[in-house]
Amino acid sequence: MVVEDDPIIRQTVDYALRRAGFETMVSGDGVEALTLAKIEHPDLVLLDLMLPGIDGFTFTERIRADDPGVAIVMVTALGDERDKVRGLDAGADDYITKPFSMDELLARVRANLRRVRERNVLNTEEFVRAGDLVLETSQLRTTVGDVPVRLRLKEFQLLVALAREPGRLMTRQRLAQDVWGYDHLPSSRTIDVHIRRVRQAVEEISAFTYIRTVHGVGYRFEPQPKTFD
Repeated sequence: MVVEDDPIIRQTVDYALRRAGFETMVSGDGVEALTLAKIEHPDLVLLDLMLPGIDGFTFTERIRADDPGVAIVMVTALGDERDKVRGLDAGADDYITKPFSMDELLARVRANLRRVRERNVLNTEEFVRAGDLVLETSQLRTTVGDVPVRLRLKEFQLLVALAREPGRLMTRQRLAQDVWGYDHLPSSRTIDVHIRRVRQAVEEISAFTYIRTVHGVGYRFEPQPKTFD
């Protein structure tokens, strides 16, 4: 969500985000934006501070009470250190001062979305069970049978992203968005290497295979008992 009262900046940022592959919504009014955010639950808000209706500080405090998981990046001409501290104290995750480059803005968006996804993995009380595999998301715990498996954070997130939607084809682009927070990765090898590590850690000690490769597209989570001749 882009909340900015200057129509030129609002349209420019909205265009850049859409071109980078993000779905967007926009508003030029603090009260209108607050109502829209409570209905649509955006993943991230790019928020100007000087707004009609209510200012960005008040917006942040109110939206935080309703949706503590949303990422908020304040974008403003107010560069005073006290304004930055006040914004962060109100609940903002990040702060960028005008004028800014679009590359910097997109980098901040991606970085904050990555942090939100990692935080959500840690905060979600969820058990995923399939075959002899159990994933406990709040504890970052993976077990096969009764054997604990050590996975790095990105490997764990990748396995959870696949296991949450068994049977569904997950393209590399979708996994890049869900796990890394990118609309694309510089190389598909990044995902392939992580998949290989997950397979080595999990499937080598399991009575099941879990991840099926869809060549040229992505992966599918399909638990299948191993067959032995």
